[in-house]
Amino acid sequence: MKNRILLFLKGVAMGAADVVPGVSGGTIAFISGIYEELLSSIKSLDLQAIKLLTGFKIAAFWRKINGNFLAILFAGIIFSILSLSRIVLYLLENQPILLWSFFFGLIVASVILVANQVTKWSILPVIALILGTAIAYYISGIGSIADESASLFYIFLCGAIAICAMILPGISGSFILILMGAYQLVFGTIKNFIDSLLAIELAEAFNHFKIILIFIVGCLFGLTSFSRLLSWLFKNHHNTTVALLIGFLIGSLNKVWPWKETMEYYTDRHGVEKPLLQNNVLPHTYTEINNEPSQLVWSIALAIFGFMCVYSLELFSKRKEKSEMASS
Repeated sequence: MKNRILLFLKGVAMGAADVVPGVSGGTIAFISGIYEELLSSIKSLDLQAIKLLTGFKIAAFWRKINGNFLAILFAGIIFSILSLSRIVLYLLENQPILLWSFFFGLIVASVILVANQVTKWSILPVIALILGTAIAYYISGIGSIADESASLFYIFLCGAIAICAMILPGISGSFILILMGAYQLVFGTIKNFIDSLLAIELAEAFNHFKIILIFIVGCLFGLTSFSRLLSWLFKNHHNTTVALLIGFLIGSLNKVWPWKETMEYYTDRHGVEKPLLQNNVLPHTYTEINNEPSQLVWSIALAIFGFMCVYSLELFSKRKEKSEMASS
């Protein structure tokens, strides 16, 4: 029971990391000593496992995929996401500049630390870096996705891609959702689903659950397919793949810049006007346009704090890796 509780708490920590852009659940898994078991368990979800499941050999299927481990770990992750997502969404609504400043610091730290994983810079990694930066910058600048305009297939795709980041130390699943414009959509749907259940509005809850279910199916697809592709790319084209991911991180800074001027709005089905297309501006320009304080000092402090959070995790993981090598 003690080991199960500890594993659940590790899942809670991974879930908390996956809610926050710039922090990877994979990093937490590595630090807490369950990374290799997690990868092994995910890779066991293969054709043989499917045959066992479809043949109703449930006990054999459960043993093959290390079911107890995955069930307890993902229960912790889901619990954390359900609880923390409400806090993050509240801050996005009420303190967006401070929250985006914190996220900005997280991602800047991730850029520096992930760059250390490139063992040799040659022409291909440099091209991949430039290409990744350009793609991310372009995507992040075309506007957020309105809740009603996101197709179910796009939600599926977001889940498939974002979940892969969970198993990669240094790359954040929430960062991927921000890059794809689906961060507030996904976590907002989770919040609305819980609110609908508490209000016993079952029809409304079902509509939200449909989106969540499609996202979960996309996550499962990503775990069983894209994760293998990513593993192959990391094994055979490590430096180029990492450089491309660094480019994505750099380009995404365009999205998380705290001070913005809203150019276009859209009205959701609740009649609430929300930003659709925004341009980045300097802090003093933001104050002039919106007649609101830029909160510059607090923003810088939170960006530094976010940077140090990621940097501290990296130092801790390196110490753990060195201690494990010394003991072996």
